[in-house]
Amino acid sequence: MSKLLRGVAAGWGAKKLGGGCFSTIVVFIVLWYLLGHFQIFR
Repeated sequence: MSKLLRGVAAGWGAKKLGGGCFSTIVVFIVLWYLLGHFQIFR
């Protein structure tokens, strides 16, 4: 369940912050890593 919430949060943030296709993917990966690293959705 935590990976699902992490994915939803990273996807929403990538949609808001990303401009194009490649930048959205990069933002998603960065947010996925940061949310997991700081254990926000544990």
